Amino acid sequence: MQLDGVKYLLWAVLATAQVACGGVALAERVEPNEWLSRMSAAVQTTNYEGTVLRIRDGKAEALKVVHTVTDGVIREKVVAQEGNGLEIIRNGNEVHCILPDRRSVLVEEWDDQSTLFSTLPSSEIRFGSEYDVAIVREERVAGRQAILVAIRPHDGYRYGHRVWLDIETAFPLQAQLISENGDPIEQVKFADISLNKEIHASALAPSYSTESFRWLTQPARHVIHKLETSWASSDIPQGFRAVSTHGETLPGRDAVVTHILFSDGLANVSVFIAPQGSAITEGPSRVGGSNSYSAIRDGHRVTAVGDVPAMTVEQIATTMMRR
Repeated sequence: MQLDGVKYLLWAVLATAQVACGGVALAERVEPNEWLSRMSAAVQTTNYEGTVLRIRDGKAEALKVVHTVTDGVIREKVVAQEGNGLEIIRNGNEVHCILPDRRSVLVEEWDDQSTLFSTLPSSEIRFGSEYDVAIVREERVAGRQAILVAIRPHDGYRYGHRVWLDIETAFPLQAQLISENGDPIEQVKFADISLNKEIHASALAPSYSTESFRWLTQPARHVIHKLETSWASSDIPQGFRAVSTHGETLPGRDAVVTHILFSDGLANVSVFIAPQGSAITEGPSRVGGSNSYSAIRDGHRVTAVGDVPAMTVEQIATTMMRR
């Protein structure tokens, strides 16, 4: 290669590096909490359509997702690309789970605001006490420029998070739940996505005619919002505190179950306290990044569950007592 050609190649490489570094510098001028605030708003207001890869317990599944928000009401269609062809059709809090192989539709009521991103962090986290947050670098995800935000816990009682946010909209293109040893436990990643484009109503309709299907309705839980309780943890992990307490009457049962929600601003642990009954089940269980632990305390079964390490739910469940 002639000298002029070498100079041109070197100039091109340097120019590309400067552009890339300039993009990172521009993104890093925004504080991490500002990125998380923008992300929270984007999740609640963005219309999108794309293909999502969800990985949990070493198993990957591909999902086609269509999602719209109108006047705060979520309408969504999620279609499994493998297996039995499960479709989830959501209109507000009413959800239809269509099982074509069983010719059945299960009707449920959901109150969460995100089907895919149930463990996203928020700008309300008390950084500096239990977590550190940093902007790491700029990368491409699903063909779009994204900024990687890392949230690292100070101890082993909570997981870390990595979130890749679209530079333009702050929408989460990829999210990982990180274990104590730094490995992803669960992750959700868009393989392709269209943001804020017009979505026709037909894209949200079921792919199957369900007129001849069997319809099953999941009984709703009855929530008692005002409930005083004497139950508390005698050794709660640092940073966690009780943020809500209410009672629930589960379908088919008369006894009221006490539900206490503990939070550190990011990680949440739900504690359910019910009369012991005849079935005695103690010990741990786990699905993906969600751990639970049941213990018998003062004639009651206490179950703690949350997207936290196993030792967190065990410590909370085994230290619950009446004051």
